[in-house]
Amino acid sequence: MHRFTVWAPNADRVDIVLKGERLSMRRVTEDAHDHANRGWWAVEAETGPGDRYAFSLDGGDPRPDPRSRFQPDGVHGASQLVGHDAYEWRSESFRAAPLSAAVIYELHLGTFTAEGTLDAAAKKLDHLVSLGVTHVELMPVNAFDGEHGWGYDGVCWYAPHRAYTGADGPDALKRFVDACHEAGLAVVLDVVYNHLGPSGNYLGEFGPYFTEKYHTPWGAALNLDGEHSDHVRRHIIDNALMWLRDYRIDGLRVDAVHALLDRSTTHLLQQLRDEVDMLEAETGRPNVLIAESDQNDPRMTVPRSAHGVGMHAQWSDDFHHALHALVTGERDGWYYDFGSIGTLAKAIRSAFVHDGTYSTIRGRTHGAAPLGADSSRFLAYIQNHDQIGNRAQGDRINRTISLQELKTCAALTLLSPYVPMLFQGEEWGASTPFQYFSDHQGEGLAEAVRTGRRNEFKEFGWKPDDVPDPQDVETFRRSKLDWSEVEGGEHADLLKWHRSLLALRKATPGLSGRPIERTAVTFDEGERWLVMRNGPLAVACSFAEGPVRAPAPEGSAILLASSDECVLDGGRVALPAGGCAVLEAKPDARR
Repeated sequence: MHRFTVWAPNADRVDIVLKGERLSMRRVTEDAHDHANRGWWAVEAETGPGDRYAFSLDGGDPRPDPRSRFQPDGVHGASQLVGHDAYEWRSESFRAAPLSAAVIYELHLGTFTAEGTLDAAAKKLDHLVSLGVTHVELMPVNAFDGEHGWGYDGVCWYAPHRAYTGADGPDALKRFVDACHEAGLAVVLDVVYNHLGPSGNYLGEFGPYFTEKYHTPWGAALNLDGEHSDHVRRHIIDNALMWLRDYRIDGLRVDAVHALLDRSTTHLLQQLRDEVDMLEAETGRPNVLIAESDQNDPRMTVPRSAHGVGMHAQWSDDFHHALHALVTGERDGWYYDFGSIGTLAKAIRSAFVHDGTYSTIRGRTHGAAPLGADSSRFLAYIQNHDQIGNRAQGDRINRTISLQELKTCAALTLLSPYVPMLFQGEEWGASTPFQYFSDHQGEGLAEAVRTGRRNEFKEFGWKPDDVPDPQDVETFRRSKLDWSEVEGGEHADLLKWHRSLLALRKATPGLSGRPIERTAVTFDEGERWLVMRNGPLAVACSFAEGPVRAPAPEGSAILLASSDECVLDGGRVALPAGGCAVLEAKPDARR
């Protein structure tokens, strides 16, 4: 016997469609003061794992369960009943490394391997372990319309996408997490709580999940602070707890938290942190919450005990923008205020470049300085899915800069005081792009996405035919990694460089997890060099078109690694154009 429940506060009648029959559901309570149960409907029925079911509101068409655990026939079809108790976990003792010791690797399941499945991705874990990765970050895995896409247009938040899992559904994701844990890798999952996709979103039929009070770039906002918002918040929080509890995922990266429009006394993210802490105390497994925020607000990672939001870390786009604009020379759009060596130095020292300074693209002062913040509260990267895929042709940075410059970017990122993050294939300079692709089934929606994408880049001078069609399956196929590249030529050289840098990071404790002000940066804008000193390590970099001489750490130092022929000479390090050297200060060297 199974008890089915659904929240539908505005319905006068709710039926469950099960095994070809309609069964009437009853209200859980008629008491207007029973706020926890008001609006819920329930029924008990003989059934078991694998059975399909759907809900009908006031005699309407059957709709999938808003909390469906699997959608075997897509997001418009019936839900499938699954159990979470049958899977036998093998990695009971695994505990994730703290963020202060973390190296994160972001991947998209559909393009990480030729097969595009969780089981296929698990076969590549040895590569990540040998690289020096500690955390695998999955782009969204919840169900969305069509076979392939980025996952940010998900509509069934509780159900893993069938193209990734195959017929095994949730068990395939559990197998992947288990395999990661057995390999010593933690798993972080990207979740999207600020909007739903345009196709298959039936939440609005069930209840007031959305509000017209606020609007986001994707339409109406989630109802986080209006009437009935307690149930909407519960829908989000319960989803987050499900991934951490039932799938033993070690952390969540929460997408675009600035679009979680909530004026409640306790913001949704604060509630999320509180409940995740309670789950952690219950399970004994550490969990992390990482925010994507464009607000440059240091309160995002201030602990709850100090009245902050309490997220464990946040992405630092300013670090990316500063390094990208400097090495590529691009200054359009978000890059307008970046591009100098001094700006990169500020990003290394302070995480935020806009920390109360004027942002040209926003037309206002932006951000605040994260004074005294722990450096492990920020992620540093030179590439991620957004910064590649939101370019017109999805081209990676290695299409624009030289091998030496790639090595310099890697050294600054991987030996920075922040938590380093790589995007799939970055470690070998993958030649394949990561383009924006979708598989919307409605022709009207497909054409709208296609036209919108082309119009988006028209103002930057791109011709429509030069912007890949998101709906063309070849756009998706072009974005799959070519693993045959890994051991050949410059790809192998770059991979070796990344491995050596991450081995050095692992062997040098304390590079992260300390006040960000303790990282020293010196530079010369005219001579085009920069030296980052993080703990005992220094990275000397050239951004010049010819050879330069940058200062070595005071006292004595040894050369650990270099991107090209670099020489220590009289307290200076000779660098080739675009090159870098990694040095270690000996114990007698002064800070």
